[in-house]
Amino acid sequence: MIKGNIHSTESFGSVDGPGVRFLIFLQGCALRCRYCHNADTWSLSGGTQMSADELLDKAERYRPYWGADGGITVSGGEPLLQIEFLIELFKEAKRRGINTCIDTAGQPFTRKKPFFSRFCELLELTDLFIVDIKHIDSKDHRRLTGRGNENILDMLRFLSERKKPVWIRHVLVTGITDDDALLKRTRAFIKTLKNAERIEVLPYHSMGAYKWRELGIPYTLEDIAPPDSGRVRNAEMILRGEKE
Repeated sequence: MIKGNIHSTESFGSVDGPGVRFLIFLQGCALRCRYCHNADTWSLSGGTQMSADELLDKAERYRPYWGADGGITVSGGEPLLQIEFLIELFKEAKRRGINTCIDTAGQPFTRKKPFFSRFCELLELTDLFIVDIKHIDSKDHRRLTGRGNENILDMLRFLSERKKPVWIRHVLVTGITDDDALLKRTRAFIKTLKNAERIEVLPYHSMGAYKWRELGIPYTLEDIAPPDSGRVRNAEMILRGEKE
């Protein structure tokens, strides 16, 4: 039996997939996003070891609240770092008739084996992917997250090839991603995809900065103000193709 390294769970998620959802946050992430509000999930160590049955038994206590569209969403951290556990978890979820969603930044994705064959197996068990496009430019993506974005964009292309439903999210950060030219480049990429069912703009906030201080990590966006509602709406219009 494979056990997952679990950071935490939430009983009533309303924005991480359709319907009401039970959220599972896995421990561990290879990205170091400068605005991350879950820096305590970065380390691969820590967390609580739990089996698929333990998690799903806990989740199903809240099943009466899910409605027709709800289910479980696995986030993090980066859930794809624990892909073997994800496969086991989603196999059992499907046996129980539970809708499955992964909230991922896609960083571990590669078309090389053994990861790729395991990812293809996971694909068949996943109803929806929620994917963050952190930054469309790879060099600036590296400055923002510590890694390039080539494999992340390739994962989105592959999900499109396989016609797997995707919701795309983009964090709007003043002076970093809140730029019309960059937003138009992001839109041009999204337009090549055949499976983007929803595009969401998330305004930057610093509510997780206290976790960085507790961990003794310098928070470099302390002086960045959240974008105003006009800029958020502007980004939404560009990314959704409502404004050229």
